[in-house]
Amino acid sequence: MTTDERSEPALTAAERPMLEGWLDYHRDTLALKCAGLTDAQLREASVPPSELSLLGLVRHMAEVERGWFREVLAGEDVKAVYGTDEDPDGEFHLTEADTWEKDGAIWREEIARAREIAANVGLDDLSVGLSRKGEPYNLRWIYTHMIEEYARHNGHADLVRERIDGATGD
Repeated sequence: MTTDERSEPALTAAERPMLEGWLDYHRDTLALKCAGLTDAQLREASVPPSELSLLGLVRHMAEVERGWFREVLAGEDVKAVYGTDEDPDGEFHLTEADTWEKDGAIWREEIARAREIAANVGLDDLSVGLSRKGEPYNLRWIYTHMIEEYARHNGHADLVRERIDGATGD
């Protein structure tokens, strides 16, 4: 893996910078797990028959960023980038045409859009989209959920990366 250039979250920050710091740290962690690999390695499944791969995780997190910030928080009418009604988990179904250049760019665009949306929302402000129970989320909940989502999938990424080339680390 390449040099770790992640910024450590501040130890004494206020709540919002702390949440944003941890979210960015985990975003950077996923990028670090993918660094220095070929497209073929990024598409490599962890342990067949599982289709879990590093590129699949990146594509999944693009969908997650899009869903929580654009669709739920802002109420944008957006469709999934990779999934369809016929293949709701399409982000994990990779072909030779799927590349870091293309899918990494989509992921970074979704992160940038998420940051733009969140910048105009307070931690206690409520989402346009509602939960299954018909209740809105506040930005604090969404940030916390996103940190959890990245942390869980970064654990997967650790194992996938180690299987590919033996690289380990947090």
